[in-house]
Amino acid sequence: MRWFGGCAPGGRQAVPVGARLLWSRPALWITGTWPVHPARVAVGRSTRLAVLGTCSASERDLDRALTAPDLTEAVGEWAGSFIAVRLTQRNVVEVLTDPAGACPLYTVTTPDGLVWGSSSRALSGLAGGDVDDDWLASYLWDTKAPVPGRSAWANVTPVPAGHRLLLSAEAVHSSPWWSPAKRRPAEALPAVRRALSEGVRVRVEDVETSTDLGGMDSTTLAVIAARHRPITALTAHPSAVTEGGDLQYARALDVPGVSRIEFPLEDHHLPFSPAEVPLPAVDEPPPSNAVWAMLSAQLRITAATGATRHLTGDGGDDLFLPSPRHLVDLARSRRWLRLVSDAMAWARLRRQDPRPLIAAALRGDMEGIARPWLTRPAWLTSSVPTPTAQAGDADSALISSVRTAARTAHADGQLANAVGVELHNPYFDGAVLDAVVSVPSHLRFSAHRYKPLLVDACGDLLPEPHRRRTTKGVFTADFHRGIRANLPRILDLADGHLAARGLIDPAPLRATVHAAALGAETIWASLLPTLAAEQWLAAIERTPAIRWQTTAPAGAR
Repeated sequence: MRWFGGCAPGGRQAVPVGARLLWSRPALWITGTWPVHPARVAVGRSTRLAVLGTCSASERDLDRALTAPDLTEAVGEWAGSFIAVRLTQRNVVEVLTDPAGACPLYTVTTPDGLVWGSSSRALSGLAGGDVDDDWLASYLWDTKAPVPGRSAWANVTPVPAGHRLLLSAEAVHSSPWWSPAKRRPAEALPAVRRALSEGVRVRVEDVETSTDLGGMDSTTLAVIAARHRPITALTAHPSAVTEGGDLQYARALDVPGVSRIEFPLEDHHLPFSPAEVPLPAVDEPPPSNAVWAMLSAQLRITAATGATRHLTGDGGDDLFLPSPRHLVDLARSRRWLRLVSDAMAWARLRRQDPRPLIAAALRGDMEGIARPWLTRPAWLTSSVPTPTAQAGDADSALISSVRTAARTAHADGQLANAVGVELHNPYFDGAVLDAVVSVPSHLRFSAHRYKPLLVDACGDLLPEPHRRRTTKGVFTADFHRGIRANLPRILDLADGHLAARGLIDPAPLRATVHAAALGAETIWASLLPTLAAEQWLAAIERTPAIRWQTTAPAGAR
């Protein structure tokens, strides 16, 4: 498994067996086999700096950050998804977490001091290796609102996104370092384009890369990537569908540097089908669990072309296709005409009554606007409380939503490691989030234009048909077919680890699975996480824990 981490100064140093030290006293390491080295290190007279992950900083930028009075100001403009670590002459470790949470970080407290790392599962080996059932139950209730301040593993604590850790032999201090900037729309659009373009460039310029090629989000990434080096772009489609949809737009994309591959999905690629590559153990239930048979096959196809990195459009919907949470902001500022106009436009688009939307906006109920269908799953038996209603404004709701999606996407990236491919999601870069959230919330929303902010920022890079596209591929029917084709195996999951832990009642879960197999309307946002959690627990059970040692491995310096 690929991950990295380090120790606080003082005490004995706990290091994973087989790790490669970047420096010692205190230890900083990387583990696993990486297609491209994940760390860049700058060394000064009395300080050291490491940037772990994808980062647009030049060597000169690293040298400046090495001695900058304020590290946050030095790294704040860098594109990519990364963690910055600086060791000062006072033997203090400064760790800056990614603003969007795409590079999640965790800590565990041991008798010898604090250890931090990018894998909660790996760190759990220092804290008993137990799954946190309270976190898991809250995840089953609402994947976007698990117990705050906890991870999927007992006694392993997440470091909030956009925070700074200061670690010394005497104390540990955490505080926010990032807050969203405010820009005029005329300034924000170039910022979105610059952040996204730089995030793609730094990922592709020195590495053979593939991309998805389907909707507007992935197409935009493919076109940007091809400006820097030739890439392979893959379009998945049901084998029985050979025209229209994503295929139509993919075939119409004729830009230099893009080599297109079509990937027909057969019955053995259906959701919930067994994959040729066993589901690996990762930090938490991965979003792509149900489609692992398809995703692993897709990644093997692109790997066969020589690609070691694959870019996806995940995160584009979160950023550029928001639900109308801004109605709450309009209500608070008493902009009644705009509130009613936007609520009615959204209601027409969704063929629903606008009155519940307006009522939710007036009472400040953002989740009532964004996810009115959300209910406690009938099979959940745990006493986990109802998730706390989200307060704040549309900006904070967007940030929270992106951070949750980015964190869970990290688990998908760990899945991809099993087939030797790095999975990257440039839309989850902190600089992209900063640029998008700087636009006023009501300007990010439109019921009449598809992803207006993305089109206005990057649309001129796309051919005219793609720029005017207003639809995307939908695979809901495949999930019904997948459950039907794999029904006995899925029903067996109902009587597995979750039931043994007392978290679910198998009977209502089996009833929901049967109904989904028959094509009944299904709340997939409740069913899919439950099935994913069950298979995740099974993968953990069959996978050895990460081993640790308290003596430095060979190669320390």
